[in-house]
Parts: sequence; structure tokens; C-alpha cells
Amino acid sequence: MQQTLAQKIALTGIGLHSGVETIMTIKPAREDTGIVIVRDDVTDRDNRIPARYDHVIDTRLCTVVGNKAGVTVGTVEHVMAALRACDIDNAILELDGPEIPVFDGSSRPFIKAIDSVGVKTLSAPRRAIRILKEVRYEEEGKWVTLSPSTGSSFDVTIDFDNSSIGRQSAKIDLYTQDFESQISDARTFGFLHEVNALRQQGLALGGSLENAVVIDGDTILNPEGTRYDNEFARHKLLDAVGDLYLAGGIILGAYKSYKAGHALNNKMLQHLFVTPEAFEIIDLEHSPCILRSESVFETIVA
Repeated sequence: MQQTLAQKIALTGIGLHSGVETIMTIKPAREDTGIVIVRDDVTDRDNRIPARYDHVIDTRLCTVVGNKAGVTVGTVEHVMAALRACDIDNAILELDGPEIPVFDGSSRPFIKAIDSVGVKTLSAPRRAIRILKEVRYEEEGKWVTLSPSTGSSFDVTIDFDNSSIGRQSAKIDLYTQDFESQISDARTFGFLHEVNALRQQGLALGGSLENAVVIDGDTILNPEGTRYDNEFARHKLLDAVGDLYLAGGIILGAYKSYKAGHALNNKMLQHLFVTPEAFEIIDLEHSPCILRSESVFETIVA
């Protein structure tokens, strides 16, 4: 059956790119709601944004969602990954600023907060998007595939011309492995010269060594170094889990990518949903995974 939070959670932190301190409350929601973001600080127009792939409006620095009224919220991928990992089908995310708080640059603070209140089972059945045949999206040598599988797996490879990163891979099956212990604390990362350039444009204003791994040339500036030898690949996998949860429910299949990011993840979902022979909606009422009700899926694929 579908699930939501047992109680509401209040969190406060700054946005990675906006630098604005934001209060975010994650509230329980009834069945078939899905994940909805509400900008409490916007009162003169529609302030509700469905957290879905067809509401993604920008993927250059993070995943940004928006509505037709021009209301936007940035950096949704980390909290979406946490909601996916914690089996939350339905929730209302209310915030008083333009960006989800970044905390330490990972998903673990969100997971810890959700774990502290627990989940509540609802009355509607869960459903999933099952991949029936492989679909692929490719641009400039970067690619993403979704293939049939009995699990919900992610396999990410990155390749940077930088000795601190280089070529790294990370894998997980969300059915059989623990996202919280293996992936959730992998932090976002960036290069110092890019951060400086972004700040001159009024961006990356909240970034620091407290919420990102920062690389200068071939040197990692964080005194503690990385949390894993492949932390960069693990974070890209974390991002993929969050970006793919914008499908509106779990994808029952195998995700694999090479040098992909937010843009390719979103383009893959767009490609998937215009390829009806590549997927079907199935009832997984007794599955432990995150799913979405059929009524929400009907909206997504319409």
C-alpha cells in the first residue's frame, strides 16, 4: 500500500545556489497526492508545483521544477532521493524560499529526519513503471539506458579529466541493498574555478566546504578529504535516484549511465514516456518499494 510520513517534519538550512536560509516542512499527504512542493512565500499566484519530470524547467546546476505561474524551486534531487529511499509515496513539501536546503550536500539529513517520525500506511495500492524493453538517450558521448529488470537498480559511471576524480563507478539495487548506508551521505562536488565564476554571476552563493566537496586543480580542498574512494560516482548515483523519482513513482528496471547528469536524466524520462511500448504500469501492492497510484500515472503519461 502507499505510504506517507507519520508526522510532519520542520527543517531549516541554506540553499546551495541561492544562499538563502529556508524553512521547509515536510507534511503527510493523503493517497494519490504524490510529492507536491508549495512555496509559502508566494501568495499572489499559484504556488504549488508537482515534483514531476514534466515540471522540470532547468538542469544546468541542479534540478529545478516550476509551474505555469512562474514559481520555481531548485535543488530538488537530494530530497527526492531521500523520499524514494524512505518509501514515501505522498508528501507536501512547504518552504519559504526558492531552494531546498542543502545541509551537508547529501541526502542523509533528510533520511534521518524522516526516520525520526516514521511512515504511515495508506489505503490505496502502489503501482510501478515496469520497463519492457531497453530505451536509450544519448548526447555527445554521454548516455543513459533503462532496461528490463526484476529489481530497481542504478549503475553509474563518470569520467573526468582530473586526477582527483578520474573514472569512477557506483552501483546499487534498491530492492536488495541499503541506500542509506551505501549512498545517502555522498556529497555534491564542484571545481573551485567554476564556483568562483558562478558567484560572479550571483550563483552558488551558499556553497562551502561544509556542504560540498570542492576541487582546485587536482587537489581536494576539504580537510577531511572524501568519504569514499568513489564518493563522486556515489553522489551522481544519488542524483539519479532523485531525478528518476520525478517519474512519479518507482521505475522497475535497470538504470545505467555514462557521464550523465540532471539534464540527461530528465531527457531520458521524457523519452521513456513518449515510448509507450517500452513500459507498463503494474500493481505492486505487496512490494516493499516506492510506488505511485494509477490515477497519478494516468496524469503523468497523458
